[in-house]
Amino acid sequence: MVVAANGDAPTAPTLLVADPDEDVIQELAAALEREGVEVTGVTDGAQALLQAGALHPDVVLVGATLPTIGAVEFVRAVRLARSVPVLLGVGEGHAEQAVQALAAGASACVARPYRVLELLPFIQAASHGGETRKVLNVGSVELDVHAYQVRVAGHAVHLPLREFELLHYLMRNADRTVTREQIMRNVWHSADGTSTNTIAVHVKRLRARLGDEDDQLIQTVRGVGYRLITPA
Repeated sequence: MVVAANGDAPTAPTLLVADPDEDVIQELAAALEREGVEVTGVTDGAQALLQAGALHPDVVLVGATLPTIGAVEFVRAVRLARSVPVLLGVGEGHAEQAVQALAAGASACVARPYRVLELLPFIQAASHGGETRKVLNVGSVELDVHAYQVRVAGHAVHLPLREFELLHYLMRNADRTVTREQIMRNVWHSADGTSTNTIAVHVKRLRARLGDEDDQLIQTVRGVGYRLITPA
């Protein structure tokens, strides 16, 4: 399946998407079409390898649960031949695949369901000859958005995907109070399907992993939500 945007324009950036869900590919392709990106979609790893060799796309996006040839094996195989940026689409429960894929040479992990605004910087940078990297810093906490890495005072801290996304959201809104409803929408992508207790449990675990024993980094705003504080 090929969905082309501005097919007559030779300078259109190109993306190869390998995902087991064809509906996901179609939805992403339709969204990227509006941004001038040419998308080729396949539903298994064997097809992805063939298309990667034939099309030489600017960026490859592979789902963590890719069939036939798995995502990690795909990354290893591509890295033997090409230096194309490879993004791994991960959801809840895919932390192990993320670690293995990054070790095998994946460029970064991105959230699945896919978000156009998260993918576009990679596509645009790669089509102009380079990759982009975004690192957030709040006090001693450093979060590398695209490498799916967190460091506290220089020491690597492993976070499950949901806690990583929660920290990312809080750091993007540092020193601002975010409500539980905003966290539900932006981290869990749900307007009403996530209980406040679930959020509280994840915040508690995140504090423990970051060494925030006195709740000085992530503060609870009673009755409202949470605020991540930049140290003075």
